[in-house]
Amino acid sequence: MRLRVKDIVNICHGELLFGDENTYIENYSKDTRALNAGDCYIGIKGDNFDGNMLFEDAFNKGAGACILENESVNNYEFVNMGRPIILVDNAKEALKDIASYIRDNSKALFIGVTGSVGKTSTRDMIYSVVSKKYKSLKTEGNYNNDIGLPLTIMRLDKEEAAVIEMGMNNLGEIDYLTRITKPHIAVITNVGTAHIGNLGSRKNILKAKLEIVNGLDKDGILVINNDNDLLHEYYLKNNDHVISVGINNLSDIMAKDINILDDRVLFKIVYRDEEYECECLVPNISFVYNSLIAFAVGILSKVEIKDIIKGIKDVKLTSKRLEFINTKNLNIINDSYNASLDSMRSSLDILKNKKGRKVAILGDMKELGSFSKKLHEEVGEYAAKCKIDLLVTIGEYASDIENGALKEGFTNIKTFNNKDEFINNINGYIKRGDNVLVKASNSLKFWEIVKVLEDF
Repeated sequence: MRLRVKDIVNICHGELLFGDENTYIENYSKDTRALNAGDCYIGIKGDNFDGNMLFEDAFNKGAGACILENESVNNYEFVNMGRPIILVDNAKEALKDIASYIRDNSKALFIGVTGSVGKTSTRDMIYSVVSKKYKSLKTEGNYNNDIGLPLTIMRLDKEEAAVIEMGMNNLGEIDYLTRITKPHIAVITNVGTAHIGNLGSRKNILKAKLEIVNGLDKDGILVINNDNDLLHEYYLKNNDHVISVGINNLSDIMAKDINILDDRVLFKIVYRDEEYECECLVPNISFVYNSLIAFAVGILSKVEIKDIIKGIKDVKLTSKRLEFINTKNLNIINDSYNASLDSMRSSLDILKNKKGRKVAILGDMKELGSFSKKLHEEVGEYAAKCKIDLLVTIGEYASDIENGALKEGFTNIKTFNNKDEFINNINGYIKRGDNVLVKASNSLKFWEIVKVLEDF
């Protein structure tokens, strides 16, 4: 959406310091490294540096305008560079205001997605489905927070549908995001243990996820995984304007005859007494649930069922999230972007079904607080039950994963303090033809292990 500088000034309650108020802006960036000519650069003050002070770099790279915070630049002696500089009290509030304005003036269908596990892969699958009918926009990478989500909405051009992911670490965060997005369809994939260290209990995690309905359109629909215990309890008491999907609990849309193969999962979707053959190229039960949710959103979005089925099969997942890499010597499952108990189990299930030698390289799950020891032990217990051949544990909680596996009688375990220690000894543990799962929270940078494995 093209906005003039004077419109942005009004929307943000800002002040135009220099430049032509009739300059048009179409795109926005918070990163001078990714900025394109004509973009409006927005200075964000971070923990380690102040992006407001990079505005000259932004202009040198062709920025059409800059939005800067008063507090950061109030002592700076500006020189008129011939392009607009807009001063605001708070850059994040400016982002929210611009995104809200664009959202409120868009005719696109908005779909909001959250959940403890699988929200990114579900987002990708929903996007694959709705793209069969509509020109669509989706959240890219990890742009699912108070900065990334507004920037995603500010990318809207002529799209007819927008699939917006909403992440959170604490209560109140999804409430903030959903009131910007105002989704017509909201999705909760599940309620697990991710961020339980911050929220204290799964019931509080449920409460945080349910904040997504606070911004829901008045005629909007919530789609939930009815087999998740806490969402099922919620559904039994609140089923108005809710569509349920499931395998075990009676739901509006269900899956049956599930057949998990080495490289795909085949199943039937049951909807209004009709059955539809479906295929997903990720061989895991969690992707059956993702498919059911995408099917529900497709139905609500008026996508033809044959196109929904095709969209499910055609899904392209975000890099580092269940990314299957087959090299000359190894079959790698790269799930190095994030980790929780439920996603660890899900990825181990995929490894379990592979033919040949199976190696799990597992690292820390973050933001679990006082639950860390227990949940890492549960990961080890589950890994042991998956009949893998070798378990490699790395990180602060590596010994807890190891202890969990030992409890189940599994002993072929190698433990390392950090990824570099393992990489330096990788030839002693990985063999040609191995199926290798690599999974940990993103801060451990296990993608560096993946890079070494790709060259193995």
